[in-house]
Amino acid sequence: MEVTDKTNADVKGGTLIQYEGKLRLLEIAQVPKDHVDEFKSIKKFKIFNTNNLWISLSAIDKLLKENKLDIEVIVNHKHLSYGCDIIQLETAIGAAMKSFENSLGINVPRSRFLPVKKTQDLLLVMSNLYSLNNGSLIMNPKRSFPSVPLVKLGDANFSKIRDFMSRFDSIPDTLDLDHLTVSGDVTFGKSVKLLGTVIIIANHGERIDIPPGAILENKIVSGNLRILSH
Repeated sequence: MEVTDKTNADVKGGTLIQYEGKLRLLEIAQVPKDHVDEFKSIKKFKIFNTNNLWISLSAIDKLLKENKLDIEVIVNHKHLSYGCDIIQLETAIGAAMKSFENSLGINVPRSRFLPVKKTQDLLLVMSNLYSLNNGSLIMNPKRSFPSVPLVKLGDANFSKIRDFMSRFDSIPDTLDLDHLTVSGDVTFGKSVKLLGTVIIIANHGERIDIPPGAILENKIVSGNLRILSH
């Protein structure tokens, strides 16, 4: 299993633990509520599963024939956007590693893991933080530190692709961004630059338009800021 160093953007990712003499995958849905904060700690659990697995086909064939491929069911309680509570039953392929002899976790560079699960991930991939090189996304060498910015976009206005795209005249410059939080009715003009920690919060009934060419460095923006076409 390829694992990589955990950052604050990866606190929910599954990690490896040693149990009964074998490596096992531990997912956040398997952790009791009173231990979730401990699970999310990047000091106690320093690596997480990238979902890149290397498995011998002959070893899989042997386990299947002997009916020894053991993957436990994870019970995941979820609340859907339209108000329904569900119980999702799932299995994690990485959990199968306990069925193999001499399984290993290999710590690989962060460049081996670049998920796009939410629009906040898409924002970084579309920004100047990355460039496409021979089919691979490479972090911009001009970034002064290798960690990935932590980005949090409000679900109500940014979770859907159509809504997300409508809020940016162009994707901001994130080369020197460390942390971005955006909540509420917020739009971005062209050529906006974000540096350090930037928090933009438009309360209910308010709107914030970040003007074209704005440079926000270690700023908190709140209240109401409307830019009207003229």
